[in-house]
Amino acid sequence: MSNCASSEPYALQVLGDSMAPEFPDGCVVVSEPGGAVHDGCYVIADYKGETILRQLRLTAGKWYLEPLNSKYPHLKIDGPENIRGIVIQRAGRRRADRRSYL
Repeated sequence: MSNCASSEPYALQVLGDSMAPEFPDGCVVVSEPGGAVHDGCYVIADYKGETILRQLRLTAGKWYLEPLNSKYPHLKIDGPENIRGIVIQRAGRRRADRRSYL
């Protein structure tokens, strides 16, 4: 991802099942680095040296990254400085597999 301009959308492949069923293992998501973050949006974030996909939750002024799969923990982050971008699209081979999150 270091070869992308800081404001240019980029694609990532989902690894694992932490965001299933909305984002199954192997699907591709498109992220927009400059997108406005809000409660409930899907984000690409830095967490302890890893880049992860999670749903952003803002509760009582605190920031959390939540998985859709209950087998994984909810993660507290300091704030928006951990967010690399918002997910704007899920790509798919078939039209039915594609989704927009704007």
